Amino acid sequence: MYKSVTAQTLHYFARPHRAPRTTLIDGPAAWRGCDLATSSAWRHPLSADDIAELDGALGAARSSGRPLRELRAVDLPLPTLAAKIGEWRREVADGRGFVLVQGFPVERWGPEDSAIVFYGLGLHLGIPGAQNPEGDLLGHVRDTGADPRHVRAYRTASNIAYHCDAADLVGLLCLETARSGGLSRIVSSITVYNTLLAEQPELVERLYRPFLLDTHGEGGVDYFPIPACRFAGDRLRTFWHSDYFRSSHDYERAPAFEPVERAVLDAYDAIASRPELYLDMELAKGDAQFLSNHTILHARTAYEDHIDPARQRHLLRLWVSLDAPRRLRDRTARLRSVAPLITALVRARITRAVRGRSPRRAEQPVG
Repeated sequence: MYKSVTAQTLHYFARPHRAPRTTLIDGPAAWRGCDLATSSAWRHPLSADDIAELDGALGAARSSGRPLRELRAVDLPLPTLAAKIGEWRREVADGRGFVLVQGFPVERWGPEDSAIVFYGLGLHLGIPGAQNPEGDLLGHVRDTGADPRHVRAYRTASNIAYHCDAADLVGLLCLETARSGGLSRIVSSITVYNTLLAEQPELVERLYRPFLLDTHGEGGVDYFPIPACRFAGDRLRTFWHSDYFRSSHDYERAPAFEPVERAVLDAYDAIASRPELYLDMELAKGDAQFLSNHTILHARTAYEDHIDPARQRHLLRLWVSLDAPRRLRDRTARLRSVAPLITALVRARITRAVRGRSPRRAEQPVG
């Protein structure tokens, strides 16, 4: 069972909202990197029993004869490890916002079996989803040698700026490491918000109004209006993609870039880039990082790869939708937030169908 890219995107962006938060937010998700750099609280090493259970689940999945996209959680039984998986899910969704699970025997498993186990974990965490219109359920994060101006940055060795993916949870499993660089950099979007609120409160309200998101032609639109922040039920949910918010204005028919819009993007990015706030992780082979796309921004430093293709940096990427709300009022709030998204999407598709694709003012790199 998995979600299409459209269903997953709507699920992720169906963020209920009541009013902008005007006071500081406390809690485990409001962390600072300088306080966690030497902590072991977010590291979860697998035990020998955990690995043995994963080996058994892999064997069961193989015996089922099902291709990866037809696998179900029951096809990878994890009766004991399920308790730990539940803890990881809670930590990502309701706690610090991230965990690092260490010790997956990826060298012994090889890429194909590692993919089955990783996808199986996604089935136990929630509902995996497609990552592009082609329906890919596992992304391969590696340098393809393509020109960074024409492909998305995860297919290159270049720096990737802070962003969120359109899924509740994103997971990365490291199969091979780079020769140097390629650090995973994360920062709490709660802490960034608190800092902006304390230092430049006049900019905060702009986060709750839509930014145009450059889709690079996916979904049949050129750009799409998305608010960065939504707040309801004492939860701040943030979607951030500064590069795409900026590049949307490169289209000839896009509206002008407002001064306050540029100011809030610049201020937010500058805060997120403060060394005392972010946390760098050097993922080793067999490390799996799981992040919330509601409370964490993630980035990657540029890297230099090995000459030998077999040793070049390679990560598997997983997108997962977590449980839908159970209370009626929460479900209703989500449904109300979906309606304007669908309306905006329909309008954008009609505009493009009538006018054709809007050309860019100048050729721009693809993020």
